[in-house]
Amino acid sequence: MRVFDFLTRFAFGVASLVLMILACALIYYAGYGVWQSFSMTDRDIGSTALEAVGYTVIAIAVFDVGKYLLEEEAIRGREMRNPGEARRSLTKFISTIIIAILLEALVTVFESGKEDPRLMVYPTLLLLAGVVLIVALGVYQRLSVSAEREGRDPPEETDEEAAAATRSQG
Repeated sequence: MRVFDFLTRFAFGVASLVLMILACALIYYAGYGVWQSFSMTDRDIGSTALEAVGYTVIAIAVFDVGKYLLEEEAIRGREMRNPGEARRSLTKFISTIIIAILLEALVTVFESGKEDPRLMVYPTLLLLAGVVLIVALGVYQRLSVSAEREGRDPPEETDEEAAAATRSQG
């Protein structure tokens, strides 16, 4: 079982490093495209910059997925020490995905709005998906915090029980 655990952690580590390298390559490609647009007079710098923002947003999301895999699967394994830690980790991961979706939706709104208003369906659906994810994350947070409190708090003592405990100690 230890060999399997080592192999899975190694595989997750390699996969996360590959994702991080690809994310850096996307950012390099985006920056290179913007740099080239300054030297070429026939290229539109605005659309190239918007495209670069889209690539950068995707790269950040991919990098965060790689980081998550490295931290949670390769380094720590699948074990979460407590429910609060699992909730915080998942919340951080989903928040990054939500930000990437919403930023991509904004970039797409600007690109589509310039070309043809009929192309606004896709960015609108992306914005809607981002909003649904935010609401779902809020519901998840609320339910998981409530479950943590119920599982952690001991039953309340009545005043009579507390007084009896004090008398028996003194």
